[in-house]
Amino acid sequence: MNRNNEDLLSPTEVDQFGLSTAALLRQGTQSLPAAIKDRLYAARLKALSLKKPEKVRIQQHIFASVTGNWSTGSRSFWDNLGWVAPLIVLVFGLIGIAQWQQDSRINDIAEVDAALLTDEVPPDAYADSGFMGFLKNGPLSDSEQDGLDSAKSPS
Repeated sequence: MNRNNEDLLSPTEVDQFGLSTAALLRQGTQSLPAAIKDRLYAARLKALSLKKPEKVRIQQHIFASVTGNWSTGSRSFWDNLGWVAPLIVLVFGLIGIAQWQQDSRINDIAEVDAALLTDEVPPDAYADSGFMGFLKNGPLSDSEQDGLDSAKSPS
């Protein structure tokens, strides 16, 4: 049914129509017998007491499952936590790794500073990557040192 804007009534015309309809109905009820008026009054009271429940719009999330079926339902707190918890664990894990690396770097710098202050090694030696490896591995063990001493001494 297509109606143009010309067919629609303006709000003032709707109000006038409603008022004139109400006046005609009031005039018609005055000429009705008392028994009919009583039955109409009782029917009106019954209709008002049986008020329709108001419609409530419920929003449900619809997701596609692995099999391709659509499922509906209310998502509980634990369902939402199912994807938030791994995200939180990942963030805290990355923060922990960054903190651990920073502590490791600070400890390495502290070891180099302590070695510079306590040894009689020139500071240029610390720029050599092989010397840094030597510092990390520690001094030679006794068996390796004995082998070097015997190689140096003439027999």
